[in-house]
Amino acid sequence: MTDQAFPDGRPGLPSPLPQTIWLTGLSGAGKSTLSRRLDEALRQRGVPCSVLDGDVLRTGLCRDLGFSEDDRRENIRRVAEVARLMNAAGVTVIGALISPLVRDRAMAREIVGPARFLEVHVATPLAVCEARDPKGLYRKARAGELRGFTGIDARYEAPEAPDLRLDTGVLDEETCLQQLLSLLDARGR
Repeated sequence: MTDQAFPDGRPGLPSPLPQTIWLTGLSGAGKSTLSRRLDEALRQRGVPCSVLDGDVLRTGLCRDLGFSEDDRRENIRRVAEVARLMNAAGVTVIGALISPLVRDRAMAREIVGPARFLEVHVATPLAVCEARDPKGLYRKARAGELRGFTGIDARYEAPEAPDLRLDTGVLDEETCLQQLLSLLDARGR
């Protein structure tokens, strides 16, 4: 690997630049599963990487936030700032967050930097996500026990032009993984 300068001028950042792969989609779409599979594949390639999973981050870094639009925006801002710092330190980041609003994902792209940010829409249909319901959240939302749940009584704005669109209701994990790796390879990772 050749040395390049960090964005702040420090020498030593390996080429190519680390990326942030931002997986967005409904709860149960497969974001966490794909992020873990991609993390494993990149590590096997010797790529320093880390997964920033929305569910995990809400138990620590973002535990003080709820699910209002303002709190969701702040959650995404924090995660994007962490991703930017990790990218600058030479680590590729795989973010797995519902991140339901276009404006918030655009903010994340701006924070991370467009040259490093790859938006991947895990475009699994609501019916498939609801049938999976791994945490029982859709059942609770339908019963009125959970308010503001994305896809039920809170909106999800699908990306219009993501870098990649994956429907895990149609594509198996291995096919999705290969498409993610191909996307990164095309970026020079």
